[in-house]
Amino acid sequence: MLNKVILIGRLTRDPELRYTPNGVAVTKFTLAVDRTFKNRQGERETDFVDVVVWQKQAENCASFLGKGRLVAAEGRLQIRTYEDKEGIRRKVAEVVAENVKFLDRAKGTQEAGMGADSLKGEEGFSKEIDFNDDDVPF
Repeated sequence: MLNKVILIGRLTRDPELRYTPNGVAVTKFTLAVDRTFKNRQGERETDFVDVVVWQKQAENCASFLGKGRLVAAEGRLQIRTYEDKEGIRRKVAEVVAENVKFLDRAKGTQEAGMGADSLKGEEGFSKEIDFNDDDVPF
């Protein structure tokens, strides 16, 4: 049997970090994931999928992710039931992520070294690189 889910989407709000009574970190967030097809009106529909992350990765997600960030979440689908405050039995589906990849950078941050912006000239065009044909090995 196989239970594997891979999602790529944007966070709908900032992640929520909590700790269990035993001190284990758990973070929850919701991903907005566009469907690959269009509806009859020619629009793409979006699914909103709850994601749960545990331990150190939960702390990293809470520290470095925020609303609108693009992430990939890989894990398993979990269906669980619980009783709400009124005593009504509820069912929830969520992805328990084993791996979360940050696919973009937070606004206002720059990676160390040569980023994509360092290759742009003043007008935003890529800088030309001068080389001699004798330098090419083929």
